[in-house]
Amino acid sequence: MDDFSDTTDYEQQYRTIGVCQIEITRPFGMVIFGGAGNLARKKLIPALYHLYRDRLLQENFFIYCTDRSEMDTPQYRDFIKQSVREALPKDFNASLWIKFSRRIYYSCFHYHGTQSCSEHLKKILPDLERKHQTLGNRIFYLAIPPAVFEDVINHIGSAGFSLETGGYVHIVVEKPFGHDLASASSLNRTLTKYFREDQIYRIDHYLAKETVQNLLMFRFANSIFEPIWNRNFIDHVQISVSETIGIEHRADYYESAGILRDMFQSHLFELLAITAVEPPSSFRAERLIEEKIKLFRSIKPFSPDAIPETIVAGQYGRGSINNQEVVSYREESGVDPASTTPTFAAMKVFIDNWRWNGVPFYLRSGKRLAARKTEISLHFKQVPHMMFSKIMDEYIEPNILSFRVQPDEGISLSFQTKRPGTRVCLYPVPMEFYYQKKVFLDAYEWVLLDCMIGDRMLFMKQEEVELTWNLLMPVLSWFEMHRETMKYPNYVAGSSGPDEALLLIQKDGRSWKPLEPEGTNGDSHRAGFRSHKR
Repeated sequence: MDDFSDTTDYEQQYRTIGVCQIEITRPFGMVIFGGAGNLARKKLIPALYHLYRDRLLQENFFIYCTDRSEMDTPQYRDFIKQSVREALPKDFNASLWIKFSRRIYYSCFHYHGTQSCSEHLKKILPDLERKHQTLGNRIFYLAIPPAVFEDVINHIGSAGFSLETGGYVHIVVEKPFGHDLASASSLNRTLTKYFREDQIYRIDHYLAKETVQNLLMFRFANSIFEPIWNRNFIDHVQISVSETIGIEHRADYYESAGILRDMFQSHLFELLAITAVEPPSSFRAERLIEEKIKLFRSIKPFSPDAIPETIVAGQYGRGSINNQEVVSYREESGVDPASTTPTFAAMKVFIDNWRWNGVPFYLRSGKRLAARKTEISLHFKQVPHMMFSKIMDEYIEPNILSFRVQPDEGISLSFQTKRPGTRVCLYPVPMEFYYQKKVFLDAYEWVLLDCMIGDRMLFMKQEEVELTWNLLMPVLSWFEMHRETMKYPNYVAGSSGPDEALLLIQKDGRSWKPLEPEGTNGDSHRAGFRSHKR
């Protein structure tokens, strides 16, 4: 019989890691639906192990995983051990793993059955909760295909496991939150049938990335930046999320989703909201979420007539990534050879409020691009009077404030200086902040920890999800109506995307920040940023 300690002091506790003071979780039991899938293997279990290694978890917890793969608990522990070792090669400790894995359990069952899921949970969970003394604190994590979300939620609710009996009950839902507005509304109705809104944790892990969190602190804790964070000083904003990878054996999902559903509905719009949101009255989850909802309501709707002028879509063809030849999207396993599913999109967004009136936000995201990069950059206006214009021929770059979300997390501010040894010659240099070491917690570690302690700052409310779907529906409808006219593929793998995406911003007298490969950020920042003279 395993001997699990009876920790009796459950008062709020903190642990210092580096310079951070991080709250330690209360006892909990976590049920991961989809425990044998990629998300659990590559992200969730490694993140939980890392939290345990850093002593941010109480000793009283268990992780119960379910999936369709035929395994028992010992086999699953061996199976998941290899995944954790691959995900955390420098942090894996064999003796620590033995202690951690004693809290991992596995069962196989199918989610579509009318009784199997709920009856199984009724048999397993009470025994595990008594054994590990988790005080009734339960977390249900849906790491499963969206098609079975509602089935599993109904199983949990009908078994009575959404009811709180002394502890908390949280349910975590991964994106995508539906396939369109109607399905998102249906999913929300099913969730709220059994769970209160404060029990529901809709994850967008981009919100937990260190630089995204730092953006809020940077803006609101530094008095020199908030006064110029508006239309009077900022010319435009660029938000880029580019990937070098393809669809990675996810053809079934990606063929029905495409880049707009996969990246824009949540990731890109959430990054836009964090960048443009008004100051909340207090730094609390509900106050920040209220301001994000106001922001989404202020985004100018996409008119069908204007979509060709404001949105560009694309699909990658054959090319080269890191000197390796890669196939086109239509040649990927499981993809329709005549597919018109977009793997790239760029759009121009306007926010109709006092702060941002007239300032364009340029968003772009795509697969098989030149570099893996997530960055938010604010491009300031040119100085109002060019006193050097009569004695200098070169164009003077405006200031750019960049937040590098991944990789090379950090912040950069470019400004003009005089080149040494010349009378009048300017060049841009960066003022840099970057994380000297790996960030203390990665995105999934943060969201899991916050879910355990009940902090909803990094999660989304139902209204946010439905507002972003409402914004995107005219775009999805337009591309569906015109899918037969799409000339795909229209960009080479390893490039910066379609030529039309360049024209989208160039016709406004601007240009995209370049996509630099990983490890070149220092040299590329020192080289300055190019844009068109206006």
